[in-house]
Order: sequence, then structure tokens, then C-alpha cells
Amino acid sequence: MHFVVLVVCAVAIYLSCEWFVNAVEWLGRRLNVGRTAVGTILAAFGTALPESVVTLVAVTTGATEEARNIGVGAAMGGPLALATVAYGVTGAMLLLKRRRERRLVLQTTGMPPVRLEEGEALGDEKDMRRLAKDQKWFLPIFVVKVCLGLVAFAFKPVLGLLFFGAYAAYFWREIRSEDDGEEEDEELEPLKLQPKAATPATWAVVVQTLATLLVIFLASQLFVKQLDAIGPMLGLSAAVTALLLSPVATELPEIMNAIIWVRQGKTRLALANISGAMMIQATVPSGLGLLFTRWKFDGALLWAGLITMAAIVYLLLTMRAKRLTPGRLAVAALFYVVFGLGLIPILS
Repeated sequence: MHFVVLVVCAVAIYLSCEWFVNAVEWLGRRLNVGRTAVGTILAAFGTALPESVVTLVAVTTGATEEARNIGVGAAMGGPLALATVAYGVTGAMLLLKRRRERRLVLQTTGMPPVRLEEGEALGDEKDMRRLAKDQKWFLPIFVVKVCLGLVAFAFKPVLGLLFFGAYAAYFWREIRSEDDGEEEDEELEPLKLQPKAATPATWAVVVQTLATLLVIFLASQLFVKQLDAIGPMLGLSAAVTALLLSPVATELPEIMNAIIWVRQGKTRLALANISGAMMIQATVPSGLGLLFTRWKFDGALLWAGLITMAAIVYLLLTMRAKRLTPGRLAVAALFYVVFGLGLIPILS
């Protein structure tokens, strides 16, 4: 029964994300924000908000220190899953898409396509700078976040406010930033709630956005609970389930959004959604954890932080070399495998 519910929840999350990305693109058009900001701000804020609420509830209402530390684990697990699994799945989807397109061109023309090589980078120098921009914001904030988990001093909780300020600065920059004119005039798919309307009503856009977010939130929480029950059935301890499987489950909406946008050919939105969600996860839950917990890391949390930083450094170096291809993006998922293997001696 747990496996059945798990599959049903995954399907519900995917279908809800289909409606969500459709609504959030129209919401971005209504709010007159750039296409990139639709991914980094609107979509990321929508899918990361439920997780932040869970962290808020854990750190403020937890009856014991251990219960409140669940929020600390979530604050570390979210960025880890996004920097590794989410980017890795996106790279794998891009790789499959290019292979499918290449095979189609070969079948129709008999000639290999020039611009669909699997090793072709995901854009030119300007695109690489844009992709690296969010990682350059994320990495120093995350390093400070990890370092604070290793020390103790009286005014450490107050520093939580600085994390909120960091996200406010990032938010302001993204909202004010202008795209380079690419995809600005792109035709959007009709709003699913009003499929016959060329321009949907504002109320329909808002209703579809909020309703899909509610379904995503409820289905994600149910998905995590099924994993908590299935983990022991597979011989996994509660600690391994919480650190290895739950982070992927909580970031499932961002992963689904990326899959949908890659399938639609909107790679920039897919990558922007992940990087924007990473910025939220690096700041808002961290600020809450610093304010309401001791924010003290054990070996497993420190290992999670080190693997996250290693994945981001790998991506940044690849972007700076202008060699980020779908295959190299997919390699990011291997960092999560390394994390899982490293947990074995830590937890034993």
C-alpha cells in the first residue's frame, strides 16, 4: 500500500507541476518580470515555500532539541539534493532530448545535425556567465552557513537575519534584471484553466497557481511520509532515510518542473528554477534555523555541506571553462552517490 501511495503521489506531483509551470509563466507575463526571473523567483518561490513552512514549523514548535533539529537537516538536505540530483536529472533529460532530436533528423534527412551534438555546450559565453551568476551568489552564502554550524557564540542567532537580507538582495536583483530579449515574445501555451482564451483572466492565473501549489505541497508531504515507512522495509535506518531519501522527495517539485521545461525546450527556465530554489534553501531555512536552534552540525550534516560545495565548485569550473554540456551536467548526480557512500561509515 505504501508503494501504491508513493506512485500516486509522484503522478499527482508531476501533473500538478504541469499546471503550475503553465500558470507561473502567465503570472510572470502579468507581473511583467523577465523570463529568467519566472524561474529563479516565481517558480522557485512557489515550490520552495511549502518546504520553508515545514522548516518553520519544525524549529518553532518542536518540543525537544532533536525535533527542532529536523529543520536544520532540511535546511542542509534541500541544497544538497538540488545541487546534485536536480541538476543531474536535468542534464540526463537534456541528453535524452538531444539524442532523440538527433535520431529524428538522421531518420528524415540521412545527415547528422550540426547543432545537436551531445557534446555541445549549453550556450555561448554570455549564457555561461548567466548560469554561473546564481552559483556565485549561492556558494559564499552556503560556505558561511556551514562554518556557522561548526562554532558556537552568543550572538549567532542574530546572524539569521543576515540570511534573510541576502535573499532580499538576490530577489531585488532578479526582479530588476532584464533579459537579453530572448524568448520575451514567445507564445505561451493557453492557460489550462481557460484553454480557449487567448489571454486568460488574472483571477484564473492566480487560482491555478495557488491550487496547484496546494496539491504539490500536500502530495509532497504524503510522499515523504511513504518514504519514511518504506525505508525500514528496505532495511534502511531512519537516519539514512531522513538524510538520503527525504531531501530528494522534498525537492521533487523542482525536479518535476525542470523535466517539464526541458521537454518543452525551455532549458533556461529549467536551470533558473533549480538555481533560484537553491538560493531560497540557502537563506530562508538557514535563517530560521539560526534563530530558533543551536545550529550545531554533526558529522552527517557537515558531510552534506562538503558534498554540496564540491558539486557547486564542479559546476562553476565547468561553466567558467564554457564546457557545460548535458553530459557534464548529468555528472552532478554522482556527487549524491558519493554522499550516500560517505554516510555509511559516518552513521555506523
